[in-house]
Amino acid sequence: MTLTTADAVTFHPTSPTFHHLGGLMSRMTGAEKHGPAASSTLDVLWVLYDRVLRVTPETAEDQERDRFLLSKGHGPMAYYAVLAAKGFIAAELLDTFGRYDSPLGHHPDRTLVPGVEIGSGSLGHGLPLGVGTALGLRAQGLLDPAVWVLIGDAELDEGSNHEAIAYAGAAGLERLHTVVIDNQSATHGWYGGIASHFATAGWSTVTVDGRDHGALFEAFTRPHPGRPHAVVAVVEPKN
Repeated sequence: MTLTTADAVTFHPTSPTFHHLGGLMSRMTGAEKHGPAASSTLDVLWVLYDRVLRVTPETAEDQERDRFLLSKGHGPMAYYAVLAAKGFIAAELLDTFGRYDSPLGHHPDRTLVPGVEIGSGSLGHGLPLGVGTALGLRAQGLLDPAVWVLIGDAELDEGSNHEAIAYAGAAGLERLHTVVIDNQSATHGWYGGIASHFATAGWSTVTVDGRDHGALFEAFTRPHPGRPHAVVAVVEPKN
């Protein structure tokens, strides 16, 4: 996806749209090597935060909030842009991205950035943390909050994710959701495709165009009683 500043010169926090994100992302420089990693997640992040996740800046500490865990933490520019569009952080803060005195590092830090649930960037940890989060919520009797984890297809090369997928399916973690950004950067791959790997472990699965907002929303909100849910969002191959 090519990001431009068209339709995003002026940012209005009270009425954000997807078209604002290009301008917001253009304010962050210094991590261009991770540009494709960031832009590959932009549509998924927007649909989640705009139409699915039940969390706002005002409810970011509420026990009943939905949890979003960004495991694909390298190249977080799209994540920061969406957080700014939704009012979690000031848009002006984006101009400080990557500076030594900025809270917006090249990997997100949960202790520094409002709305960020986990520190991430070392690949393969987000989904296991999501499993633990879903288990913890269930143990506390908090059965309504949803847990969403965004991972990249290359993260599935990590053994920790295979264990998390197997356990979540066996435990029937219905409130756990995983979105896999498939930009064909995985080293190994799976017979039958990514979705088949989750389905074999007992997950509900769907594969969609990762740039189609309507298809993403339908996939994110598809019922999956008694099972965790995986959405494979296919985007253009990483160059």
